[in-house]
Amino acid sequence: MTPMRPAEAAAGVETLVEDPRWAEVDLPRLADRAAAATLVHLGLGPADWEIAVLGCSDARITDLNATFRAKPRPTNVLSWPSEDRAPGTPGAAPAAPDPAEPELGDVALAFETCAREAEAAGKSLGDHATHLIVHGILHLLGHDHETEADAARMERLEAEILGKLGLPDPYS
Repeated sequence: MTPMRPAEAAAGVETLVEDPRWAEVDLPRLADRAAAATLVHLGLGPADWEIAVLGCSDARITDLNATFRAKPRPTNVLSWPSEDRAPGTPGAAPAAPDPAEPELGDVALAFETCAREAEAAGKSLGDHATHLIVHGILHLLGHDHETEADAARMERLEAEILGKLGLPDPYS
């Protein structure tokens, strides 16, 4: 079990808001919308999969980053896939998840870091958080940015998904 998933979560997105400042962007709505767009883009039915999203503070994500990655500092987003779905070949598409195992994993967002990054980029917090949720869900599905080929594939997918949501390409 990953850090935030309730034992009896239903299919869909379960959002836990620990930091009340996330209310200003309605994080549960953003998470549902971003997850649905990501899953549909990849040919997966949104109601068939389980994802947990945590809206927390920099202090909480620092603790999580220290515990799970041995990096005791804040970051914008963390993800915990329920299993390793990464392909063996750089730039290749990960295998589709097994429908018999609907739990994809968990994603956490840190409010202060996300707000700082959004302000620095001249974006709304909601748009930036949506991008980070898409990014985190792609990690749950086996995408990463460890090699140039993997990063190019992941960035292309993010731009396509965000475009379908009416948001600009964050990499252009």
